[in-house]
Amino acid sequence: MKFRLFRRRLTISSPRMSVRSALPWPLRWLLGAVMLGFSAAVALWAFEFGKGIAGLDTNAKQELQTLRAEVQALRSDRDKAQSIANTSGSLLTAEKAAQEKMAAQIRQLEADNLLLRDDLGFFEKLLPASGADGVSIRSLQAEMVSGSQLKWQVLVIQPVKGAAEFKGKLEMTVNGTLSGKAWTTTLPGGAQVLQLKQYRRVEGVLDLPPQAVVQTVTAKVLEGTATRSVQTFKLK
Repeated sequence: MKFRLFRRRLTISSPRMSVRSALPWPLRWLLGAVMLGFSAAVALWAFEFGKGIAGLDTNAKQELQTLRAEVQALRSDRDKAQSIANTSGSLLTAEKAAQEKMAAQIRQLEADNLLLRDDLGFFEKLLPASGADGVSIRSLQAEMVSGSQLKWQVLVIQPVKGAAEFKGKLEMTVNGTLSGKAWTTTLPGGAQVLQLKQYRRVEGVLDLPPQAVVQTVTAKVLEGTATRSVQTFKLK
């Protein structure tokens, strides 16, 4: 009988047993937290220790410093390039303005040169070829600028080099018809005072009466009462 009871206790059909911990729940949670923290600390230490052994942390710091230095150098190069670009732009603007100014000066010089050529050709054509001396009229021109005005121009020269200043008068006479009859007139106020050493260009505009037709214009250079040169221009 006792053997049966003992066997029943050792088999599956034996009554259930429950094992309870003697520690309360708050102490269990605290102990678990301490164990987790200790495990995390050990893992972090192992990770840092492994990086130190492998040299990863040192290389990373060196690479970071190198990258920072390269970034600083690139920024410095960028600033220098920007400064050079700004300076180049200013120089190009100044050079363009200078070129435009120079081009304007060249155009003005070309115009002045053309004018001087025209004057030189005019004077060369008017100067006597050889053997001339004393004061003479080398050019006399006249044209009607309106129905009642006559424009005239006289060039008087003294081709002798180093000649004394000539002092005389210029007399202008206009011949033609007025209302179908012969007509003659002179400059208002009479002959003009004329002074020159080498050449002198004299010009003016003469008002004509209505119905006047000009046929010829005569210029005369006087020295005292003596006539030094005379020239007549015929209008077409």
